[in-house]
Order: sequence, then C-alpha cells, then structure tokens
Amino acid sequence: MAAILVSGLINIETTLRIAEFPLAYNPVNYPFNGVQTSVSGVGYNLSKALTSLGDQVEFLSLIGSDEFAAEVVRKTLNQDGVSDHFVLSQVDHTAQSVIIYTANGQRQIHVDLKDIQEKTYPLELFAKAAHNCDVLALCNINFSRALLAPARSAGKLVASDVHTIDSLDDAYNQDFMKAADILFMSHERLPLPPEEWARAVQSRFHTPIIVIGLGEAGCLLAVKSDGYVGRIPAVQTRPVLNTIGAGDALFSVFLHEYAAHRDPYQALRAAVVFASYKIGAVSAADGFLTAGELENWCRRVYED
Repeated sequence: MAAILVSGLINIETTLRIAEFPLAYNPVNYPFNGVQTSVSGVGYNLSKALTSLGDQVEFLSLIGSDEFAAEVVRKTLNQDGVSDHFVLSQVDHTAQSVIIYTANGQRQIHVDLKDIQEKTYPLELFAKAAHNCDVLALCNINFSRALLAPARSAGKLVASDVHTIDSLDDAYNQDFMKAADILFMSHERLPLPPEEWARAVQSRFHTPIIVIGLGEAGCLLAVKSDGYVGRIPAVQTRPVLNTIGAGDALFSVFLHEYAAHRDPYQALRAAVVFASYKIGAVSAADGFLTAGELENWCRRVYED
C-alpha cells in the first residue's frame, strides 16, 4: 500500500447519452436512463480509484460553500472512504461538468470551473498532507501550480497529467511539464506522431517517464533512463459504455503500481487492464477494480 497525495478538481458531473454526433437540433428529447448526475472530477476520480486499490490517499481540492453541492461532495467522499480533511470550501460555487457521449465512445466535455482558477491552496496544509506521501499527483488545475516547487524541493516523486496538449510551449501547462517525473497526456491534439512527440518532450524537459494515451490503440511509454519508446496495446475486458475517465483510470493505476515496484512497464500493462474495465461503466468515477480484482484480470489478460 502506497501513500499518495492527489491535488485536483472535484465537481458535480452530469452525463447525457445521445445517438450520434453531430447532435441535430430537437426541442425535446427523452433519453430514458440516459441522464445521470454524480460526483466526479480528475482529482476525485484519482482519489477514488487509488482508494479502491488500497492506497492511503491524501486528497487536496477546493469546493464551494453552496450548501447542496458541497454536502453531496462531502457525503460522497465519506461513502467512498476518501478523507475530506484537505478538501476546502473556499469558493462560492462547486465546479460542474456536462458530458455528452455516444455508445461508440465519442464524448464531448463541458466543464464550468466557476472561479476556482483564481484560488490558491494553502501551502502549510499541502506540506502537512505531503509529509508522509510517496508520490504527489499534482493535477493541472491552477491551485496545484504553487505546489510544484515545494514538492520538488522536498524531493518527492511528482506526477501530472496535462491531458490534451499540442505545443511544447503551452503556457498553461509549462510548469507541470517542467516539474513532473511522471507525465501523462492524450494523443488527441499532438502535432507530431506520438513517438516523435515523446522524444521532443524528453529533450526539452528531461522527463523520466512519459505515457501518452492512444485511445483504442493503447498507450505509448517513454522511459528516458532506458532510452525506450514503445507501445503497449489496448485490451478488452468487457463492453465499452463510456470512455470518459479512461485517462484518469490509466493514470491512477500507473501511480499505484509504480509506487509499489518502480517498474514502469509492469505498471502500464496493469493500468491498461484497469482502464479497459473502467470504461464498461458510464460515470467517470465508476467501474474501479480492487487490487485483488486487478491482479486477477491481469492474470487472465496476460497469462491465459
């Protein structure tokens, strides 16, 4: 069991299933059992997944002082066994998202961060939460930015996910890319083939480990110390319902496995299995395996 700090977004998420993109105009639709609302957000998704795997999680986030949403968030964290001690009600309204998705895995995400990007997280609370943690997952939300320097100064292993990115000079994500020992991202907007992009990132930022999610094609892994750049194919464990949250699932299990044995190759193979199972659920924060279930699925996928 690892001790992992997660600093990231938590929000109220509503998912809407549609037949296809583009969505044609129609004044009224009745997608029976196609609308769901739950607690989600990258930070929450990571924390819930890591907790399901048996890790000790310190979750840092900012939520609103709005009575309904904040109460739902804290109640949900309590039910999931995730401590809300470092989840602070420091904004007026809790962030919200709407995700439109189709049965074939296409999705469009709309995120309303309210005024959260204008807030900072108290450094003294971060230091207290990080003290006994092995890995610090600092998601690319603005309140994590000021935590990068003290995390590096403390000699902690820093991980971040910059999601969709298309430039080495991306102003918003520069700080996260410079600080990360483990850096995740999506292939969706890359200006170069993934192999070339990974080499370019490592040349610029000297990143020890890079993982690029390739959707149904699997993942690319770049390990600087080994000079390795290669692909790990996707696997199928059950039918796909919604691909939202697949990247968060991949990231969380990689951190869980890497914290345990420091083997990036084994960690990513396990993460691919976990993410495959997770996308058999609708919500971004559902469909997580336990450590024992993950071990069994990895055995079935890679040894059978």
